[in-house]
Amino acid sequence: MHELIEVVLDLGREPEARYAGNIHYLSDRLITQADIDHVVNQIGDFGDDNRAGIERTLHRISCIRNRKGHIIGLTCRVGRAVEGTIDIIRDLVESGRSILALGRPGVGKTTKLREIARILADDLHKREVVIDTSNEIAGDGDIPHPAIGRARRMQVRTPSEQHNVMIEAVENHMPEVIIIDEISTKEEADAARTIAERGVQLIGTAHGNSIENLILNPSLNDLVGGIESVTLGDEEAKRRGTQKSVLERKSPPTFDIAIEIQDRYQLAIHLDVSEVVDQYLRGQMPRPEIRYIDAEGKIKKKQDQPVDLDRHMVNVTGERESTMHIYPYAVSRSQLERVIKTMRIPAKVTKNMDEADALMLLQSYKKHRKIVDAAQARQIPVFMVRSNTIYQIQNTLRTLMQLDEPSEAEEQLFREMDDPHYLDKMSYPDF
Repeated sequence: MHELIEVVLDLGREPEARYAGNIHYLSDRLITQADIDHVVNQIGDFGDDNRAGIERTLHRISCIRNRKGHIIGLTCRVGRAVEGTIDIIRDLVESGRSILALGRPGVGKTTKLREIARILADDLHKREVVIDTSNEIAGDGDIPHPAIGRARRMQVRTPSEQHNVMIEAVENHMPEVIIIDEISTKEEADAARTIAERGVQLIGTAHGNSIENLILNPSLNDLVGGIESVTLGDEEAKRRGTQKSVLERKSPPTFDIAIEIQDRYQLAIHLDVSEVVDQYLRGQMPRPEIRYIDAEGKIKKKQDQPVDLDRHMVNVTGERESTMHIYPYAVSRSQLERVIKTMRIPAKVTKNMDEADALMLLQSYKKHRKIVDAAQARQIPVFMVRSNTIYQIQNTLRTLMQLDEPSEAEEQLFREMDDPHYLDKMSYPDF
């Protein structure tokens, strides 16, 4: 029972008990409408989000309706209060900085929010309000579940009103901390910014597996500072080696820290969201701090390791002993090979992603999810190239290989190499 995630009841099908990576059928008898009606009569009322609960518990029941509005399916998610789930980030929670948690459904975001709420209210004696839209954090009914300690809970009548309740909490109840689950609309993102500007610590979750998902989401990217197009002058564009029109961060982020919950025992932590967004917009992959719990239950950290969207680490510290195989996508293969040869680095261009240690992707193709998903499935890190020029390719290659910044002479050379007649003028140099 302690491993059960949810029970699924669908009309005309066998009842299912779902575990991590496994499904167990509870009976050969097919679910009838009477079975579904019996469950519905034992629980609370369904809200506009088609979610209900069981009073004084943390369980959540979600329904599926037919075209006439009748309930024909139920997902009964098991809610648990688990102590110790935030030991791995307790120092961040106690720092007073605003924290945004990201991760796929079922990875434990809400469970961590409950524990954070309890620790801030009971151990640190903070004035705290939990915005509980689906009664998932503190349970169904008017009395909050003990899992959130002495934190106060404000319920939300309908999900469309969550942003108004967030503002109401600040204006009426003077909290030092606000906990928000599932920020999913622009209105909620705007409300979160308003709260942060009033000096309130925010602890929240948002839809998306990684900080990149937020950057690319026009409704939510304000949580990480927002994105705007800026036109550079000729000299500045030349100095940066970019086009005149570039993307830049619009304002300070709402949240100071972003945590990607990769699984229940490993987190990727971005300690400075503004710096991470700036790096991403410059075509560099962020390098979060990896925290994990080892087999002995001890908390471990790995500092400044390059990671991709799915936490794959590249180039452990120390000397490189093998050749880095790079798979280019929409990046000029011939240009990349020229740069590798010029820089005399232990790297090789491969035509097969299965042989690759890294994917080099042209930035304009970053929305092609199939190639990114394929890299994630193989745990291959992704590195963005701004444009198909030798100068930009060598910049990305330096990031990928963790090389020092080029000297002024080297930088000038790579700019000149973009001249199509360069090979007629000069042979390859030694660095």
